[in-house]
Order: sequence, then structure tokens, then C-alpha cells
Amino acid sequence: MTSNREFDCVVIGAGVQGSFTAYQLARRNKKTLLLEQFVLPHTRGSSHGQTRIIRKAYEEDFYIRMMEECYKLWTQMEKEAGVKLYRQTGLLVMGPEKNESYQLCKNAMLKNNVPMVQLTRENFGLHIPNVSLAEGHAAFVELTAGVLYADRTLRAVQGQFQKTKRLVITAGPWTNRLLVKTGIELPLEVMKINVCYWREKVDGSYDVKQKFPCFLQIEGEKSREHIYGLPANEYPGMVKVRLRKRLSNLFV
Repeated sequence: MTSNREFDCVVIGAGVQGSFTAYQLARRNKKTLLLEQFVLPHTRGSSHGQTRIIRKAYEEDFYIRMMEECYKLWTQMEKEAGVKLYRQTGLLVMGPEKNESYQLCKNAMLKNNVPMVQLTRENFGLHIPNVSLAEGHAAFVELTAGVLYADRTLRAVQGQFQKTKRLVITAGPWTNRLLVKTGIELPLEVMKINVCYWREKVDGSYDVKQKFPCFLQIEGEKSREHIYGLPANEYPGMVKVRLRKRLSNLFV
């Protein structure tokens, strides 16, 4: 029997690959958990930065066919997120005309009917100003290629996947650091509270095993703050003592 805490899939790593994988799993009604070791967004992975190239100019047919599906998915994501993620610029491919890799790439484009414009040294400058084509080289422009806005894309897909009606943050002194991307800042003040340990005069007299109680000394003549204490199990032979500070009518 499946418990409520059991997931259909756990994805480790919330970069572009992991985030899109989790997003597609969630779209297929799979209960998915996406884990990331750093607070998002961050610059510690291969998905950071603002731009990446998207293209169909590959030597292998299967990459070109795969990219046909990718373009459809990018268009779908743009509509769902309401954000522009792709800008068509074209991709200039240049190389020695008789080079095997260049010929394989060009032929794969022609075979798969990818929109392209073939250039020669004579007409190259008309299409690509301020760049010269070396002698013996050829070039073509793949028209559908362009720029993907990588950081914008990552935020968009994570925003689609990571949705909730309510959010509970219990991050203590790091709360405002987590909230900074939301534009919310809470009037929180981090206070340093010293904890003291007093050594027993008689060994074992304040031990919890001797049924020594926790205690609270209400503020009075000798202290303007409450004082409380308890047996310190982590340090045998000690009593843990600290002040209970009052801040804006709240006790901490």
C-alpha cells in the first residue's frame, strides 16, 4: 500500500535538467519531489547565467528530430509562464568547405528540411557585415536558431512546478534572506543570548536522575530579567542557566 509520504519520483538537482524533468513528471500527475542543496536561484551549477544557444545544426539526425520536439516544448512553456524565453537570431555556421564535420552538419540540415541560407565568399558580406569568410571556407545560416534566456527559463519552470497555496517558513535568523526575492521583509531582529553553565558544588546534586527540577526565577530586586535553568545533560556536573529576555512584549 502506498503511503502519503511516498513519491512516484524523486529528482535530485534543480538545475534546468532536473527542474524540467520534475515539471514534466508533475504534468503527468506523478507525485514528484525536487531536491536542491542550495537556495534557489544560485550560480553554483551549470544552469546559471542569462543566455544559451538553441539550434538544430547538428551532424546527427536524431538530434535534429529531438530539437523539433524541444522547440514545441519551449513554445508551450512560454505560453504557460507568460514569459518570453526564446529570441530567434539565426546561427551562423562556418568551416572549411571540404571538412567532414561541416559537410555532415550541412547535409543533415538539408536532409531534414531545416530552414537555412547557404552563403559564399561573394555574398557573405551582404548577409553578415563586419565579418570575413576565410578562403576555402563555406558558411550557412540556420534560420530557426536563437538565444534561450537561461536564468529566466529556470525561474519560469521552477515557478510552474513549485506552486503552493500556503508557505510556512521556519528559518529563524535566515528568514529575511529567504524572503528577499519576494519583496517581503519582516521586522525581525536577531538576538544573541548567552547560555551559562554552572558547575555543581556537590557532584550529582543537580542531576536529572536525582529528580532535580527545571526552575524559573521571576524578575526581582537582584535581576530585571527572568532567570531559568535546567540540568545540563550535555555537560555532566553542570546546570544550564540563562536569562529570559523580553522584547516588544514577546518573550524569547
